[in-house]
Amino acid sequence: MGADQALGLFNQLLWTAMAVAAPVLVVTLVIGLVVSVLQVATQLQESTLHFIPKMLAAGLMLIAIGPWMIHRITEFAVYAMKLIPSLS
Repeated sequence: MGADQALGLFNQLLWTAMAVAAPVLVVTLVIGLVVSVLQVATQLQESTLHFIPKMLAAGLMLIAIGPWMIHRITEFAVYAMKLIPSLS
């Protein structure tokens, strides 16, 4: 495996990881922002108020798009395993 192939595989790995992680991270970011705005508006400064909505949103997102995430990761793993015979 040349340096170009290794860098290409690593690049694809990073893009796959970003694509898989981004939906859950974006939803938790938006939920956190909404809860922060509500906390500022109501002057309710409870530190645990962020935790429950973020956990529920992340759990629902994992249930909703979990199969797609596993499919993406599996596709990359199969692609990487198919490259093994061509390595020298």
